[in-house]
Amino acid sequence: MKKKNHYHINFLSTENLNRFSEFRTDQNWMEHKLKSASTFFVPMTNLKNICKNNEVSQPVLLSKKDLEKFNEDSYSIYFLGELEKQFYFAADFHCANTKDEERLHKFGEPVELRKIMSSLEPDKASILSYARALSYWHSRNKYCGVCGTKTEISDAGHKIICANVSCKAEYFPRTDPAIIVLVSYGDKCLLARQKHWPKGQYATIAGFVEPGESLEQAVKREVNEETGVIVDKIRYHSSQPWPFPSALMLGFHAPAKNKNISPRDNELEDVRWFSRAEIIESFSKGTFRFPTKVSVSFSLLEHWFNKYIGKPLAEIINENN
Repeated sequence: MKKKNHYHINFLSTENLNRFSEFRTDQNWMEHKLKSASTFFVPMTNLKNICKNNEVSQPVLLSKKDLEKFNEDSYSIYFLGELEKQFYFAADFHCANTKDEERLHKFGEPVELRKIMSSLEPDKASILSYARALSYWHSRNKYCGVCGTKTEISDAGHKIICANVSCKAEYFPRTDPAIIVLVSYGDKCLLARQKHWPKGQYATIAGFVEPGESLEQAVKREVNEETGVIVDKIRYHSSQPWPFPSALMLGFHAPAKNKNISPRDNELEDVRWFSRAEIIESFSKGTFRFPTKVSVSFSLLEHWFNKYIGKPLAEIINENN
């Protein structure tokens, strides 16, 4: 019997969005979509989404008529794509005047996406995440890195060009690759925590990929630097866009060659091995907290946890809530 390939889709990784990237340079096509009654705008201000007052899990979407209430100089438009026969653009109010800021706040209050996304429907969360990622990129690229001249938006927000005719340097949205790995040794997994995390919260090992480094090399280096553990036989699991601010998390599983923990840097407050039984016991006592359910870190841990005999992780969590 042929073994089924493992394929996992993480939160913020919707496959239902059609980005229509081939039409980003088609001005007529874009103008038509901008005027369509089936088009909505995701308002952003200072990298925050607008949510209905007293309903933080209800992000605001503006219609074309809503957007016409604002001065066109107050916002920039970035095309996102089509989802369930509706088109979406980000409306980035990064240069809104005082009156338009007040108008925007009548629709709702600015809220950090990270605080509300776990309560959102996955496709909607993906759209808001996409809008935040583009807004962040534009906020960091207002001037050319070659000559310092102000840049201009092109390709429906997916490209910027230096306005200096003798330079004309082009820039495209960038994503920072970061590895995240569930390390195992026998029937135990390696989890760590940082000082600023909620008490008792642990997660898998993670870190950014360095220039000239492969993903596998990054996994080995980060695990060894942060824990002293050496890993081998690295296996890819899944990925997740993580726009806080601009990462792509690339998830792996890797067995350890040694069990001794001896961190080479001071990034982590605690690192330890957990068996399935230890996780269940600590969680039931309230001394252990899982990484957020919408993270690839949780997906990696759940995948490892459910390999062993017993109740699946989701059922255990539900019983203790």
